[in-house]
Amino acid sequence: MKVWQHLRTINHHKSLVMKHCFKVGLYKQGLLHDMSKYSPTEFLVGCRYYQGTRSPNNAEREATGYSKAWLHHKGRNKHHYEYWIDYSVDPGEGIVGQKMPIKYVIEMFMDRVAASKTYQGSNYTDRQPLEYYEKGAAKLGKMIHPETAALLHFLLKMLAEEGEEKTFRYIRRKILKK
Repeated sequence: MKVWQHLRTINHHKSLVMKHCFKVGLYKQGLLHDMSKYSPTEFLVGCRYYQGTRSPNNAEREATGYSKAWLHHKGRNKHHYEYWIDYSVDPGEGIVGQKMPIKYVIEMFMDRVAASKTYQGSNYTDRQPLEYYEKGAAKLGKMIHPETAALLHFLLKMLAEEGEEKTFRYIRRKILKK
């Protein structure tokens, strides 16, 4: 079990999200981000499956067929679009992603940036969060609400093309001021 390595990774990621959230004025979310990662359900799995280059939840999923830690995490953290999946009010649609409040979309964006920085280290570029999103979550169809997906993709593209400083300023001045 790699307790200290996993704790260091969580703390580093959390401090990056906090720093980024503070830059745009989301102080409460910056402070409270991912607190469930310190719970035994998530922390012990992280220690057991720690690799340092990707989420331990992926390794747990590969080993057991699902990730108990991820199921716990996504059900307690509103910055994950998976938290917002529910039955549609239209019975013919089945289960769909609900529109996320803007502050959680911004926290999700900050989470993706911080995760890329954490796992890529000195190899990080502002294009990586967009590339990671386009390989996975962008292909989810109804699991992420179209407006939520559009805003997240827009911000990830802005980050890739115009950089962190301009993107964070845009979030603070244009998106969160509405």
